[in-house]
Amino acid sequence: MTKNTSGGMTVAIDGPAAAGKGTVAKAVAAHFGFAHLDTGLLYRAVAAKTLTGMDAEEAAQTLAPVDLEDPSLRNPDVAQEASKVAVIPAVRAALVRFQRSFATRAGGAVLDGRDIGTVICPDAPVKLFITASPEVRAQRRFAELAGKGIEITYETVLEDVKQRDLRDMSRDQAPLKPADDAKQIDTTEMAIEDAVAAAVALIEAKQAERG
Repeated sequence: MTKNTSGGMTVAIDGPAAAGKGTVAKAVAAHFGFAHLDTGLLYRAVAAKTLTGMDAEEAAQTLAPVDLEDPSLRNPDVAQEASKVAVIPAVRAALVRFQRSFATRAGGAVLDGRDIGTVICPDAPVKLFITASPEVRAQRRFAELAGKGIEITYETVLEDVKQRDLRDMSRDQAPLKPADDAKQIDTTEMAIEDAVAAAVALIEAKQAERG
């Protein structure tokens, strides 16, 4: 199982693309001194390798930490490919063990992705589901890409967001959905600072509860 028996706390954060879960996860990890893993980067790193012609299963099995630092992982074509490789059972199996091992770190761990609270860490004491409307998420991603000099239209980004949502929510293996006991934070009309504060408060409440 994925219960952290080393005394650290595991925080599972899930949500759709560009909802703010990565930003919240990084801030929460920094606040509490927990290790942080953006699990989406694992799938993006595999996707980047498959775009060069490598077999997806081989890419997942040979993934190295340095692969997560590739700046191209944030490109739209890699993001689309990541949703495709994520539905391959052999790829998921190769990456699940790494994620579960990370989750049991002694100093505490924050993992953000699509299926952390439902599949990877179902025993996590804190499960958050960060969401926002497709339009707001597309605007955030559009601004991010524009800031990097990537030429793309808002309409294209919105369609990309909707396609990824559909694929992530309808896949047979670990579809995107909140865990039954997850606390939902909707950032559609919320400043990211407020979302972080809400997450911190939920974690502090759980820490107090555990003594």
